[in-house]
Amino acid sequence: MKGKILHTPEGVRDFYGDECERKKALEACLFQVMDSYGYRAIETPAFEYFDVYGQEVGTIPSRDLYKFFDREGNTLVLRPDFTPSIARAASRYFQDSGKPVRLSYLGHTYVNQSNLTGKLKENTQLGAELIGGGTVDDDAEIIALATEALLASGLKEFQISVGHVRFFESLAEEAGFDRETTYRLRDLIHNRNTFGTLRLLREEGGNEQISALIARLPQMNGGREVLETAFEMSEGLKAQAESGHLLKVYDLLKLYGLQKHISFDLGMLSAYMYYTGIIFRGYTYGTGEAVVKGGRYDELLSHFGSPRPAVGFVVVTNQLMNALERQKIQGPPLRERNLILYTEKNREEAHSLAVIWRKEGRSVELCLSSDCEMREIAERLKGSGEYSKIIQVKEK
Repeated sequence: MKGKILHTPEGVRDFYGDECERKKALEACLFQVMDSYGYRAIETPAFEYFDVYGQEVGTIPSRDLYKFFDREGNTLVLRPDFTPSIARAASRYFQDSGKPVRLSYLGHTYVNQSNLTGKLKENTQLGAELIGGGTVDDDAEIIALATEALLASGLKEFQISVGHVRFFESLAEEAGFDRETTYRLRDLIHNRNTFGTLRLLREEGGNEQISALIARLPQMNGGREVLETAFEMSEGLKAQAESGHLLKVYDLLKLYGLQKHISFDLGMLSAYMYYTGIIFRGYTYGTGEAVVKGGRYDELLSHFGSPRPAVGFVVVTNQLMNALERQKIQGPPLRERNLILYTEKNREEAHSLAVIWRKEGRSVELCLSSDCEMREIAERLKGSGEYSKIIQVKEK
């Protein structure tokens, strides 16, 4: 055991030095964007009662939760996903707000996934939730906010891919597919298996118009033209309302001037079953995972006794940092750091200078040394980039 205590367990890691400072600077930058949209910070606990993430909620499978017991025997779980936790808090504290509530948050999530996946089990997420907003304008706002957050981080080449969970669900319901067939189709579409989707549809038979549309879903992604095609092909079907909704979302995003970063994917499906409307993910170079994930969840707050529509997203900070590093993007600027080297003979002068600079808002580190050490330290650190300024306070 003694050989292990200097190392972290599988799936977690330490952040330190410049990397940790870049992470904090990035988080501050993203929070500033959310504040500019009127989102106010909220903190929820790292662990909740098991029922907050129970099977009926439709979040992480129970086998992937970190579960433990308190002294009273209650089953608790480490937070695997922020949305149910925020929904629980909003249901308790913001029932009578009289208007939509805009909340932002930052913290860690914990998913006990297999070590073989190579994924972190602890991730930092920063997100926003719009509680009580059920309009197309609210959908467009939350997508625009996610887009603005990525732009503020320094990313230039990225795409927010938008879908609608009810598009496929409406088609499956109207076709009369049973639960097993619907599940198999979801899996095939999620894996972009066009051949498998076609084969299953032929086996099931049924409405030719619906089958033709479902068969195209694995490859139905692109710009506004994809929505126009879906709207035409779904004429007379319930699913046409969803494609029409996405067309309105696109037109609103043009008002934000962000349409170049937006695409649509009608074959997008989510493992989180609480989503009821739009869903979206943000992708960029340098990471195979989404850096942004979000969607609408109009039925989730009913689980906590406060039925209201809601929509939100999270930025997966770890993935975003990976992308920025691999694309050689500096990200938000780090705070200026200064080092003052001094000897015992000029201690007073060094401390006086440090007090003045700190009052000006600068970061100042003091280092007591001998004259010889002072020169060596200054020379060693000069080209490291660790400090903006290195001041040697010498005896007059």
